[in-house]
Amino acid sequence: MRRLSRELQRLGHNVSHTLVASLLHEQGYSLQGNKKSREGTSHPDWDDQFRHISRRVRGMQRRKQPVISVDTKKKELVGDFKNQGKEWRPRGDPEIVRVHDFKIPELGKANPYGVYDLTHNAGWVSIGIDHDTAKFAVNSIRRWWTKMGRAAYPEANQLLITADSGGSNGSRNRLWKLELQTLADDTGLTITVCHFPPGTSKWNKIEHRMFSHISKNWRGKPLTSLAVIVNLIARTTTDTGLRIRCELDRRKYPKGKKVTDAEMAVLNMRQDKFHGDWNYKFLPRAQH
Repeated sequence: MRRLSRELQRLGHNVSHTLVASLLHEQGYSLQGNKKSREGTSHPDWDDQFRHISRRVRGMQRRKQPVISVDTKKKELVGDFKNQGKEWRPRGDPEIVRVHDFKIPELGKANPYGVYDLTHNAGWVSIGIDHDTAKFAVNSIRRWWTKMGRAAYPEANQLLITADSGGSNGSRNRLWKLELQTLADDTGLTITVCHFPPGTSKWNKIEHRMFSHISKNWRGKPLTSLAVIVNLIARTTTDTGLRIRCELDRRKYPKGKKVTDAEMAVLNMRQDKFHGDWNYKFLPRAQH
């Protein structure tokens, strides 16, 4: 307002910043922030891909094969920081937290990577303390299979993974594909991947069937340690019977690993006829 009044005064108008504000309000103006609502141009095959994923999921479930939805949850600062939401406490006794959200070096950040079993309404979360890489993502799936999936599906010979198109499990991520091939080799499972089209990650089941409930469960609670994060996630339940297992993954996952053309050439990968960039599978190799 002061800047506008100065410019108007230079033009010969004797106006104050308060008068400028009043005139703007009279004209129907107000201070407003940005509003997120524009999705951008949709891909012409969005609907067909959703139908394709739905058919694949139903088909796998009819054959009693595992179907999982995977994604990385928002990274969280570890320490006595403000956590969104409110929790019941004695009147006048709020939880005291830090004013500024600066990372505490000795505590760092937590990288939660989730695996959600669509059929059994059960989930796994690996809490990484290093980088969110494709190797970390696939190791999280591996740990789910070893500690939960294999027991739930003792006759399984296939696995269907639904994921969004970006990040550590992105459709163009070469390391993601290399690690999935290794997982297929080690488990003997044929691993099929179906990606949601770009800009549609909110439809990924893990977002609203698991991650949203974790956020509700720890609302208003500072995530003061890795142990607190693990316990809060593991104690998340719903009326529909959701159960989650959560463990720390203290391994190092350095960024910047390059996958060569030669490594890609020996993958036993088959791309689907419909959008092979979004839909593909890995068959176990006899030797690798």
